[in-house]
Amino acid sequence: MRIRLTLIAAVLTLVAIAFLMSCSSKYSSSSNGLVIVPTQGTIESPQSTAVMETFSLDLTNGGMSQINNVNGPPTQGLPSSVIINPAGTYAFVIVTTTPEFPSQTGITAFPIGSDGKLGTGTLTTLNNIAATVNGVCESVPVAPVALAMDSAGAFLFVADSATSDSSSNAVTGSVSVLAIGTGGSLTEVNPTSCQNPTVAGSPFPLPAEPGGSTASASALAVTRTSFPVQYSYCSGHAAPTTENLYVTDSVNYTLLNYSVDPSTGTLSPMPYSSSEPGIPTGSIPSGVAVDPCNRFVYVANAGPGSNQNTVSAFTICSAINLLSQPPCPNADFSLHTIASPYPAGDVPGPMSVDAYGKFLYVVNKGSSNISGYEINSNTGALLPFSGAPVAAGVLPNSIAIRSDDSWVFVANTGYPGTVSQYAISLTSGILSPVGPVSALDYPSGVAVK
Repeated sequence: MRIRLTLIAAVLTLVAIAFLMSCSSKYSSSSNGLVIVPTQGTIESPQSTAVMETFSLDLTNGGMSQINNVNGPPTQGLPSSVIINPAGTYAFVIVTTTPEFPSQTGITAFPIGSDGKLGTGTLTTLNNIAATVNGVCESVPVAPVALAMDSAGAFLFVADSATSDSSSNAVTGSVSVLAIGTGGSLTEVNPTSCQNPTVAGSPFPLPAEPGGSTASASALAVTRTSFPVQYSYCSGHAAPTTENLYVTDSVNYTLLNYSVDPSTGTLSPMPYSSSEPGIPTGSIPSGVAVDPCNRFVYVANAGPGSNQNTVSAFTICSAINLLSQPPCPNADFSLHTIASPYPAGDVPGPMSVDAYGKFLYVVNKGSSNISGYEINSNTGALLPFSGAPVAAGVLPNSIAIRSDDSWVFVANTGYPGTVSQYAISLTSGILSPVGPVSALDYPSGVAVK
């Protein structure tokens, strides 16, 4: 009996130590990674539990420990998509107003401290879109759903889904563009309004498809102006000085192409043809990713229809592709369809290409798993990994890959909230699960540096 009690006491001591280690951590930006997770909080008390969590990542073994969690800064609204600037100094998150507590819709910027904790957030509301209602211009709030950022951290791009005016008429989706200033400040690019309807500025309305329905942006991705320094197809090549933004229209099943003015952030549409603004995708495109060498674009199609639960692939006519892609006579960032689509899991959405452009990972929200593919460096064709997709948590909603190609993270909205973690095989791309890591209620996004 005495031996048994001693063993029980020892086990409890070890458990207590492990618990303490998991709830606090010392963080060093020079030797640790940082994982940031917004959480939407409990139904009973969302105002106090909708916060920004941070975790320290041990780069030697992938161990994660909490830094800034229950006491993390509030998000000032229900948070969703989150992104970190290239310098690793600020995290930006979409927040949406909710009747549960005083809140607004916009983008909140959080400074990242040297200890891995986030400072107080600064909320920037998004400019309304001008819509004509019964012959009168009405200012209608936008509905942000996804984020992207350029390589230099100069501009933040926001996908806005379709919304409704005061008469319940559908108002087109758009792209909001914000210039990122000192201190993480955000300033909308040439903001449009009913008083300034002719200005080419933010929010930029999605073009209407002939015979189509009201457009709605669902995801977006931007080409790179800096290439990986090693291990990739484009290592050693000069990166372009201009960039293009690709936006999915989930209603008209197209991928839209915009050139980005490098000095102002202004978007200029690049129509697929004289009659089609966007290049056709599968049904309900819900995710998009550009490879880090600006060669290919991939779109996740959630369905329904014959092209549901698939991935569409496209060639980008960039300078790096002129070496191997016959459809590309000019480096104009135009798109050409690659023979596809490729099968995915149930309701694919969030997706990401690894840091070296070798593998594509797609989060299947309906089947709660991740599909993986090897990318053919010459053609962009996808070869699915052998075996079944790797399991994620319940209701996965986002994916982030560390820039050194070592770890993948997926936030899972289902209760209890978790973050799935995977080690990447650099040779095969196969994901090996580690974790999962417990988070607060309803984690709604993930970012890593």
